[in-house]
Amino acid sequence: MKPATLACLSLFLFLLLPAPVRAQENTERLDAMIRQGMEDWHIPGLAAIVVKDGEVVFSQVYGVKDLGTGAVVDRETLFNMGSTTKAVVSMALGILVDQGKLKWEDKVRDHLPSFRLSDPYITEEARVQDLLTHNLGIAGADGLWAMDSVSTEATLRRFALSRKAYPVRGGFQYNNLMYAVAGEVIGAVSGQHWTVFVKEHLFEPLEMARTVARATDIFSAGNYVTPYFYENGAGHIAASHDLSDQIGAAGMIWTCAADMEHYLQMLEAGGEYKGKTLLKPETFAYLFQPHTLIPESDFYPTRQLTRPHWMSYGLGWFQHDYRGHKLDFHTGSISGLVAIAGIMHDKNTAVYVLANRDHAELRHAILYQALDLWAFGEASRDWHQEVFELYEGIRKASENRELEFSKQRVKDTRPTLPLAAYEGTYHHPMLGDVFVRQSPDGLQFDFNHFTAFEAGHWHYNSFRSTRENRYRAEVLFTFHLGPAGTVSELEAMGERFKKQ
Repeated sequence: MKPATLACLSLFLFLLLPAPVRAQENTERLDAMIRQGMEDWHIPGLAAIVVKDGEVVFSQVYGVKDLGTGAVVDRETLFNMGSTTKAVVSMALGILVDQGKLKWEDKVRDHLPSFRLSDPYITEEARVQDLLTHNLGIAGADGLWAMDSVSTEATLRRFALSRKAYPVRGGFQYNNLMYAVAGEVIGAVSGQHWTVFVKEHLFEPLEMARTVARATDIFSAGNYVTPYFYENGAGHIAASHDLSDQIGAAGMIWTCAADMEHYLQMLEAGGEYKGKTLLKPETFAYLFQPHTLIPESDFYPTRQLTRPHWMSYGLGWFQHDYRGHKLDFHTGSISGLVAIAGIMHDKNTAVYVLANRDHAELRHAILYQALDLWAFGEASRDWHQEVFELYEGIRKASENRELEFSKQRVKDTRPTLPLAAYEGTYHHPMLGDVFVRQSPDGLQFDFNHFTAFEAGHWHYNSFRSTRENRYRAEVLFTFHLGPAGTVSELEAMGERFKKQ
């Protein structure tokens, strides 16, 4: 019998099963995949929720929130939503639209006169919805919050120096800082900080009692996960909690499985929850309209498995076709923590996954496995194995690139100058200061007294960091000499810092 015939027969027999039996089988299949996936991906703790036709059909928590204490994850354990926060912020703006306080096409400066970008035309032309679609034309500047911790106001003042990357609405470049601006618009229009506004207009009506919009609030809330990296040979490495509330509207909300059940029920119901209308139907629908096309190169690697015909971005949602139906979804990734949200509106199915291991891409497998089971009624693909093999290939390709990069190192070279000559303060008008000091093994590079890297000599006037830093990143630092033979600039992460 041909494989296609076997698949059709399997689906036919599955559909003959009584509904309670199918539901139990779906639950067992997804549960088994998650347990195997957590083992293969080395994930300490995870929560997964599926809503179908308004009912919570799957809601399970797994593992531990902290490997040191062994404390287990429960339904109220807080995980970071990461960039799935963006959908919440987009809905908050939608509520203000419903209240008649703004329009999607309003100019940003009409509500936020302090708004400035490096390009004067884009500054004046930028509309509220442009803050949410990653296609306004300004380059991302994540170094602003990854390498410093200042107020939102100061962060956005520096962001005004980020370069123009392409013509207005003429490209796609993911930009967290625009969502930080969106949070400021919510505050300016509503008179409430965006975190207060979403609590009052979304969390409270949805009975999301544990969800917090400020990352710093997790410590008073309690029962939250520890984030982890995992490295072959080193095992699990605890990460620092990312508390970048200055760009909180881009990804700092924390939530739990119990609250996410209500959130998904609202999404599946088109903006309603227990008889309450949080968003008007037309406003809710507008959030999920495709607003910009995404080039294949800027989309998720899983496109190689789903093979979509089109890819787009709504207001806080990535979009593509899957099995002939539109899927809206978004991932969230903050050091040591991941999330994914997905909803297929015409199949009345919504999925959410949270975990505490950096880039645990099992999240994608859970999303598509759950859709196959509950939206389409059959799951013939081994999504865990397919996603695992895909990302193993990506990991190995990265290792090969690292080997090629290492071959470029010129051995037996020395710095032009004594190490003391490289010490000093190096300044970048947007990213702030790097303080360079000698250390036992070479040089220390301290960004704004917030993030420091220890680096040893690489070759010539370049130094390479170890992985002992908050991002577990190896960074190359290169010094440039001026005409007088003295150090003039430091190059790092694609930017140049001038010596003061």
